[in-house]
Amino acid sequence: MLAACLVLAAGRADGQERGAREWRFPHGIHLDQGLACTNCHAAAASSRSAEDRLLPAAEMCAFCHSGQIAAEIDLAPLEARQPPARSYRFDHRLHLELGNAAARIAAAIDSGEYMGRAGGIRQFLDSADSCAACHRGLHESAAVTGDAHMPRMADCIVCHSEIDNPFTCPDCHHEGVDLLPADHTRTFIDLHSTGKLQLDKQTCLPCHGRNFACMGCH
Repeated sequence: MLAACLVLAAGRADGQERGAREWRFPHGIHLDQGLACTNCHAAAASSRSAEDRLLPAAEMCAFCHSGQIAAEIDLAPLEARQPPARSYRFDHRLHLELGNAAARIAAAIDSGEYMGRAGGIRQFLDSADSCAACHRGLHESAAVTGDAHMPRMADCIVCHSEIDNPFTCPDCHHEGVDLLPADHTRTFIDLHSTGKLQLDKQTCLPCHGRNFACMGCH
């Protein structure tokens, strides 16, 4: 099962997010070779925390990348890498036991109940792979950067649909985490209800739901 952290090591590149190092990993090439998510991310099946380290063991990569089957690579950075800090809690084991979420997410998009911009994710949801329901587009992926293949909050809300901001935020997010979007500046606060900002309210739904309440911010 695909881990909550998908940033893997098969070479290095200068990161473009927050000055961090990002790790190149062509999921598409490896999946086309017949590898399953569970081959590299076996620990996800029993993971109960988003902080768990679910990257593959270096020995797994070395099995092929020894210079015999595939090019030899430096695996020390992978062994040293730790999962990024998460603002939320997540239990892979529980969600995998509930079955494939792809159909539920697809149904929400098709019915117009999906709380957010679906973009092009619908094309990836006709899959029996329970990992691909949340970690989409991996067959087309040549490199992983940041949260490129992570699920969206709108995916979570397909099932976790009770939204009463700010009271329900701690149901999934850690206490004390700053969840305020960067664009919610003082100017935004002053103008957001005037219509002058021409807001796309579809993007507000994951945090505020369909019944916007002033108490959610004020």
